[in-house]
Amino acid sequence: MDAPIQEFFHPQRLWLLLTVPVLLLLYWGLLRRAASRSKRLGIENLDRVMPRQSSWKRHIAVLAAVLSLASLVIAFAQPKGTVEVPRERATVVLAIDVSRSMEATDVEPNRLDAAKDAAQDFVQMLPEGFNVSLVAFAGTSSIIVPPTQDRGLVVRAIENLRLAPSTAIGEGIYSSLDAMQLVPPDPEHPDEPTPGAIVVLSDGYTNIGRSSTVAARTSKELGFPIYTIAYGTPGGYVVSNGRREPVPVNPAELRTVARESGGEAFTAGSRDELERVYASIARSIGYEKVDQEVTELYAGIALGFAVLASLAVASLAARWP
Repeated sequence: MDAPIQEFFHPQRLWLLLTVPVLLLLYWGLLRRAASRSKRLGIENLDRVMPRQSSWKRHIAVLAAVLSLASLVIAFAQPKGTVEVPRERATVVLAIDVSRSMEATDVEPNRLDAAKDAAQDFVQMLPEGFNVSLVAFAGTSSIIVPPTQDRGLVVRAIENLRLAPSTAIGEGIYSSLDAMQLVPPDPEHPDEPTPGAIVVLSDGYTNIGRSSTVAARTSKELGFPIYTIAYGTPGGYVVSNGRREPVPVNPAELRTVARESGGEAFTAGSRDELERVYASIARSIGYEKVDQEVTELYAGIALGFAVLASLAVASLAARWP
């Protein structure tokens, strides 16, 4: 992987770095002149009986001073770095599959209860200014909590989710898009579109309702990427009428949904993995990368080299040649 290139707010100021090689050449020239003068005056024997300055300390002093100057020039050019900052406003719709297969115990205590706990933590991870909405889907879909900044309300609603038959991922996406239309306008920018994203957690595939692929494309057209989480293991099962029925996780459809919507697909086979996935999504949705000046770093480096040069000069108690 190629190393990132440092960028600057004022790169034209870097021309001042040309002073660095000029000063080094000047120092080299002074050294040569001093050596030539010693030979011409015949004071080489005198150097043998009188203590000489430690040349390496002198070199360190000069080099540190020049590096300090170079660092100051770089700081003057105002280098910039990419940092993550919380988004001020957005809406996240959390759509959770509550189909019967979520009763499988391959994730302790079962898929749904573990998903509830992780979803509640996810809600608390989002920046304070975000609106959060909750959608539940099985054979049908509904908006459980419209977009709100009341985290406690969403957390309580997640806790009260109950199982239902069938799976309609497409319907869950359409309900999530309906929830986006309920977001109150930003009082400071009422005409701006609502930024947002949808998070869909499911363990299966659509067996009723409208196409999830078409729903994902619609979501992309409206500007809402979908982050999908395929939750469960291949060995999951439920017991129905005394018989064990396998309900392996099926990530294929969710990968398609994420791709078609411009989002990202994740898988989680345990509660810990699900928590890590939610944390990753929270950072992707809740934070944005912006350019920020990092002049302080190079100014600090310059100060460090200046201190080193001062210590070297003080140890010499002598002037430069």
